[in-house]
Amino acid sequence: MGTRRVVITGVGAVTPLGVGAEISFERLLKGDSGVAPITAFDAANFATRIAGECREYVPEQHFPKIESKKLDRFTQFALVAAKEALAASGVKDGVFDPTRAGVVIGSGIGGIGELEAQDKILGERGPDRVSPFFIPKMMMNAAAGQISIYHGLEGPNFATASACASASHAIGMALRAIQHDEADVMVAGGSEATVTPLAIGGFCALRAMSRRNDDPAGASRPFDKDRDGFVMGEGAAILVLEEAGRAQKRGARILAELCGYGTTADAHHITAPKEDGIGPARAMQIALRDGSIDPMSIDYVNAHGTSTEYNDVVETRALKAVFGDHARRLAISSSKSMIGHLLGAAGAIGAMVSTLSVARGVVHPTRNLTTADPLCDLDYLPGAAREMRVRAAICNALGFGGHNVCLAFRAFAG
Repeated sequence: MGTRRVVITGVGAVTPLGVGAEISFERLLKGDSGVAPITAFDAANFATRIAGECREYVPEQHFPKIESKKLDRFTQFALVAAKEALAASGVKDGVFDPTRAGVVIGSGIGGIGELEAQDKILGERGPDRVSPFFIPKMMMNAAAGQISIYHGLEGPNFATASACASASHAIGMALRAIQHDEADVMVAGGSEATVTPLAIGGFCALRAMSRRNDDPAGASRPFDKDRDGFVMGEGAAILVLEEAGRAQKRGARILAELCGYGTTADAHHITAPKEDGIGPARAMQIALRDGSIDPMSIDYVNAHGTSTEYNDVVETRALKAVFGDHARRLAISSSKSMIGHLLGAAGAIGAMVSTLSVARGVVHPTRNLTTADPLCDLDYLPGAAREMRVRAAICNALGFGGHNVCLAFRAFAG
């Protein structure tokens, strides 16, 4: 697709491990956990009482109080991460055409915190007391719109919603915008803030989350035989994508090349993956073909790795189907083992991790993998981080609705 090459020149993040991409990545390398008992509300009566909250994020450190009141938590996360990514990239320094710069941000749910708050006001105090900021705060495109407004980016601007694949779709669509000469710079990623009573209650009702409340740090156990569900997380990750020639001309620090994007559907079930793994496998194959990448050159996989019974097995089957014998030589890890599942932002976290792994030649471990599931028999990096050359990497995202997305990255050779 297209002939214009796309590189990543900046990353930013707000995660349960800290505010900042480098801080978050360093703590992932150490195997630290950001999962702990929920503090956002009283979860005493919930079956699951743990989550990956962004405890180090303090709104007042980033926004005037009057301004933060107009922004839902998920939009705040996105704005903070985007500011970091843009500053790191230096993309707006010097000659900059705002009409050639756009924003695509994914979110699975959007401003659910604001929805819950205003619904309570409606019930207790009546319709006249509902906030005029309710709709602009709640709408799922608020993050994309606000980033555009804050930074004066006048190019393509929209949001993507495909559950846990939302951010990966956003990054893929941003890639296409540059490849097809609709923009030269794109700010892309995802944000989610779903540690709320209704969201946690809903996933508890689905019986999808871990109930290991007495061991929060050990609750998210991707590929482990004793896993009992995923752990909710919140936060955002943002990438600055740039046309390669533009980045080279201005002397930018290029972290990695984003070269492939594949997306498919299981067409099977609204919440369960199709057990043969054909959907995710096709997404990976499309991404590799799209990026003209030899599968044998893939060294690292940032797995979707949710810690749920079916996902881990299905993803393992898909990797074996795509890579054959090479699957056993892949270094595979799940960021969710340390920060939980950021739903619509999960793919952006994976993209950030994949980018930094290519740039720095090191991959983070999978935490809590102590007793391997016999059906998950690949190298998921239990224990410690591994220093290694990462020629190319892929990041998988699989979402409710049967959505499968794979993004492919490689070291940039100008």
